[in-house]
Amino acid sequence: MRLSLRLLGLPVVLGMVAVQPAWGQMGLEVINVTTDPDGTQTYSVTLQILLLLTLLSLLPSALVMLTAFTRIIIVLGLLRQGMGTSQTPSNQILIGLALFLTLFVMTPVFDEMYIVAVEPYIAEELSAEQAVLEATGPLREFMLAQTRESDLAMFARISGHDGFESPDDVPFSLLVPSFIISEVKTGFQIGFLILIPFLIIDLVVASVLMSMGMMMLSPLIISLPFKVMLFVLVDGWALIMGTLASSFFI
Repeated sequence: MRLSLRLLGLPVVLGMVAVQPAWGQMGLEVINVTTDPDGTQTYSVTLQILLLLTLLSLLPSALVMLTAFTRIIIVLGLLRQGMGTSQTPSNQILIGLALFLTLFVMTPVFDEMYIVAVEPYIAEELSAEQAVLEATGPLREFMLAQTRESDLAMFARISGHDGFESPDDVPFSLLVPSFIISEVKTGFQIGFLILIPFLIIDLVVASVLMSMGMMMLSPLIISLPFKVMLFVLVDGWALIMGTLASSFFI
């Protein structure tokens, strides 16, 4: 077993040894940090690409937790649960709806981030570090607007912070968990209000079946068509999507 592992690793080592002189002749700088006269540091293109790829690996988590996606997907999941349709709409459809509604809600934030950070960075007016700091500004404003003060105070107390004079003094590491907890709370609150009409229909159907002596018949089978009919008659999808989108702009 050890011999086979060595045989498998031998071509890799030989390949690295063979390529190393070529790297030296080409003058490829894997990691190079230079200090400018004004004291700022400039990283080599290779290192910038490495950092960019690392950030891209964290992009799905940031898209889910730092945007409107969390609240939207929680409400859509509770809506499907309340209607009693376990696989309709499917998970792919719910995620697609949540992604595009998130894009609609976050478009103003993304546009501002592009104007204040991406365009100056492309024009070489800002360094990579400055561009990242500028890009977090619009995102911080959005997250602060959706974060409850009680959640922010709880995490501030846990981390040992006494208070903040202005919203700009809130650390990003403190703002992120506060925002996530607030979004989860808001999603469950909206979902609770959506579940109430479906709960009433289930109770009415169950009471009617009990009074008729049909105790062996599942109430979910009878109430499902009524819940779907009610949802369609009130144009439920438009109401849900409109309510979710407007909840971020209040």
